[in-house]
Formats: sequence, structure tokens, C-alpha cells
Amino acid sequence: MTAGELVREVARSFRRARLHFGHGTANARDEATWLVAHVLGVFAGDLDFRQEASTRPERRVRALAARRIRERVPLAYLLKEAWLGDRSFYVDKRVIVPRSYISELLRERLRPWLRRPVRRALDLCTGSGCLAILTALEFPRAKVDATDLSRQALEVARLNVKRYRLGRRIRLLRSDLFAALEGGRYDLILTNPPYVTARTMRVLPDEYRHEPKLALAGGKDGLEAMRRIVAAARDHLTPRGLLVCETGGHRKGLERVFPSLPLIWPETSDGSWSVFVLERGDYAWERP
Repeated sequence: MTAGELVREVARSFRRARLHFGHGTANARDEATWLVAHVLGVFAGDLDFRQEASTRPERRVRALAARRIRERVPLAYLLKEAWLGDRSFYVDKRVIVPRSYISELLRERLRPWLRRPVRRALDLCTGSGCLAILTALEFPRAKVDATDLSRQALEVARLNVKRYRLGRRIRLLRSDLFAALEGGRYDLILTNPPYVTARTMRVLPDEYRHEPKLALAGGKDGLEAMRRIVAAARDHLTPRGLLVCETGGHRKGLERVFPSLPLIWPETSDGSWSVFVLERGDYAWERP
């Protein structure tokens, strides 16, 4: 059987099972391609669909596909692997599966909004540490602090920091947002905070229920963490420093909460506006 035939077989089984996607892929074929490529030891984008798959990899693919269907667990947890762009990260159930659109902006070094060199950066709610690592790679002179309230998440982040050999430049801290930072100021603050509303939490697809609730639940309206972050970030930004925040579908809600802030909404690859950018100098003095 070729890799392409195996992909088609697995994709058909995923569609029949009515799986929910959104943890690194958006459809059954892409997820099947990722699975087959992983087992064959190649990047999904480099998979040769004409390659012959021997009996052992076929069995491994089918076993993992069966677990994906039976347990409704995100494939990233089965493979212990998640991707942002062309960078892979270790993940397990201690952390949310990375899927931040901030990574797209980082590949462009946040042009044209970032108007100063990045010497110090902060990744709030770091989870697996992926955004902190991408920041360190894009800004090689920067020191990066990465915080999370979850000790378990920081254990996973530590594995990824070690893998990328960035231990001298990334500092991992257990903190409730800014609480442990003792007045530190940063040229760049990134965050992908919890933003799922209480109502949505009750009806999430099974795949999302394998993820840590702490990394998803954003309170009644989904804005609980974002209110705190936006209100406090000005005091932790250097002059002309930049706050970049993932918001999910909460653009209108945030603009109601902070009507005087000139939030900038770059268009992301899916055509949505789910990330805002705010420079310190554009902050209004009043707080919500």
C-alpha cells in the first residue's frame, strides 16, 4: 500500500466517525496526512504519496487512527507532537494544543506595528512554551520571560525550551499573569489567554475536553483574563512597547469593554480578526 492510499483510507474512517478537528488540522484529509507522515518519519508537507508503506507502519497508523476515533482525543496528544508553521513542539495533556495565530505575526516580526528593537519579551499563559520559543528564535537578541499558572504546563514548556537549547534566554516562571514579575518591563508582550465562555465550555466537542480546563475557560463572557491583561499591560511595557493578544471570536466584546483603546486587528490566514495589537503609547488612562 502506498502512503497516499493509506491517507485516503484513514481520512475516510475519520469522516465516517464524524471527528471534530481544530487541533492542528481543519479536516480529515489533512489529519490523516499528518498521521501517516509522522509514522513514516517525515514532515507532512514533504510526504511522498507514492512511497510504499510497509506492514509495520500500516499497522501503527491504523492503531493510532482507531484510538483517535475511539477516544476522541486530539491527534497531537497521540503523537506527542504539535506544529506551528514549520516548528514542532512536544505536547501532552498537561498543555493545550498550540494553535495561535500570533505565530503568523511573529514570522513577519510583527511588522509594521513593532517599532523598537526587542530586548525583553514576555509570553503570558505560555502553556507548552511555543510562543516564547518562536519569539526567541525571531528576535535572537531578546531575553524572554514565559509565565503560566500551571506547574504541569511549565514542565512541558521546560522540555521544549531544552529541545531548542534556549535555556539561557528563556526564563520560565509560575505566575498568575503579571503577579510574579515584580514590575518588569518589556518591549513585547504576547499572550494567548483562556477565552472560552462558560456557555461554550458546557458544549465543547469531546476533543477539547481532553485539554486542561484552566487553559480554555475564560469566565462567563470569555473576557475574564483579557480584561486583567489589557488593564495591567501598560505598566509592564516599555515606551512604544507592544501588546499582542489572541482573542478568539471576542473582537466586539473587547471593543465594548475598552472603547477608548485603538486596538489594531491584523487579518489572519483564516480571514478572521482574532488577534489585536496595541502600543503602550496608545493606551487610554482610564481603566475598565
